[in-house]
Formats: sequence, structure tokens, C-alpha cells
Amino acid sequence: MEEIFWTYSFLWIALGLTLVAALVLLTNKPKARDFVSFGVITAGLLISWIILHPRATPLMDNAKAVQAMIGAGKPVLLEFQSPY
Repeated sequence: MEEIFWTYSFLWIALGLTLVAALVLLTNKPKARDFVSFGVITAGLLISWIILHPRATPLMDNAKAVQAMIGAGKPVLLEFQSPY
């Protein structure tokens, strides 16, 4: 359960911000500009999610193989490198 929360923490924060924006903008007799502001905030968060959401990469299979090897009782050497 914890993994789901951290993997999708941006989504939880965005939903919270959307709720706060709805409460602030759409409570006391909202006008057209309030609906437009709420739409812009929601669209911005949605576009951010589309750009930043977690995706599976081709290296995911290698990571799963390494995770399986770590628990198998064999010594495993991990080498971390930076693309810089």
C-alpha cells in the first residue's frame, strides 16, 4: 500500500489541490471567471500528471531480475553510474 502512495503521490497532491481550489473558488456564488480559473487549475494539474506520471522503462526487466537475485542468497555486485 505504501508503494502505491509514493508512486502516485503527485496524483494525491493534485487531487488535494483540486479540492482546495474547488472549495475556494466555487463556494459563495461563483461567477464565470471562477469556473474558468478552476478549469485552468485542473487542466494544468492534468497536463502535469500526463507529463510526469511514472512509466515502465526497458530497464524495468533488469531491475526485477536484480531484485530476484538479491533475495536468492548469491552475492550481488551493484554498480551505479551517472549519464553525466
